[in-house]
Formats: sequence, C-alpha cells, structure tokens
Amino acid sequence: MTEYTEGTELPALEVRLSRTDLVRYAGASGDFNPIHWSDRVAGGVGLPGVVAHGMLTMALGGRLVTDWVGDPGAVLSYQVRFTRPIPVPDVVDGVDDTADDTADDGRALVELSGKLVSVAVDGEGRTGKVNIVARAGGQSVLGRATAVVRLPN
Repeated sequence: MTEYTEGTELPALEVRLSRTDLVRYAGASGDFNPIHWSDRVAGGVGLPGVVAHGMLTMALGGRLVTDWVGDPGAVLSYQVRFTRPIPVPDVVDGVDDTADDTADDGRALVELSGKLVSVAVDGEGRTGKVNIVARAGGQSVLGRATAVVRLPN
C-alpha cells in the first residue's frame, strides 16, 4: 500500500540512456538538434559530447512521480530548472568509447528520487508537493524540480 504522508520517500528510479534512446526521443519530440547526436557539433559548442535532451530528463522525473501516484492525470503541475547536461557515450557493441559518467554497460545512468514534502486539503481532496532529485555522474541535473499531484483518497 502506497503511503501519502509528508516525508514519504518515493521509490527510487534508475534509467540508463543510450544514444538509441536519444534517437527515439528525437523522433517522438521532433527535437533533432545535433547536440543530441553529433559529437562534433556538441564539442563545437563546448559540451563534453552528445547530451540527452533536457525535456527527456524532465520526463524521467515525471515518470518517477506518476509511477508513485499511479495516475498520470493526477499531476496538476510540474516544473524544473535544467542545471547540467547528461553526456551520453557512444557505445558500439556494448563497448563504451568514453567511459565517463556512465553505468557499467556504457549507457548514461540517471538516478531519480523524490519526497512528498507537503500535503494540503482543498475542496476536491488532498494534494501533495513532491520534490524531485535527478542525478547523473554524481551531479544534480535538475534544479527546483517539483510536482503537485492530486493524492488518492
């Protein structure tokens, strides 16, 4: 049974991103910016290499919350600040050519956690504010990430 009281920790979520995931996200979102697929372009603008889409990272935070609350329609608001890009290595046949900020299998590891920090009651029931933490390579990649959700009765 899921608990919905202040201080409740959401179940952690770990997601490993590959460049294939970035291609899929680009197709779904229509964001074909070459910093998400070309090391040359990414490096030319000062990035450490190809990076994950910020909105993909934000979506992972949303997934953390919706998996916990059990209903994507329960999310009333969601906001983040993008603080740091997530480098996604070039992996061919399971071999990571960069070996930086990655999981053991060569994909970028994104670790997400959250906490229900407040509960309020209104005319329609209870709402909760969730603070979300997203980390990659040991560093925060989202700042001020919060969601307000309609809590189940």
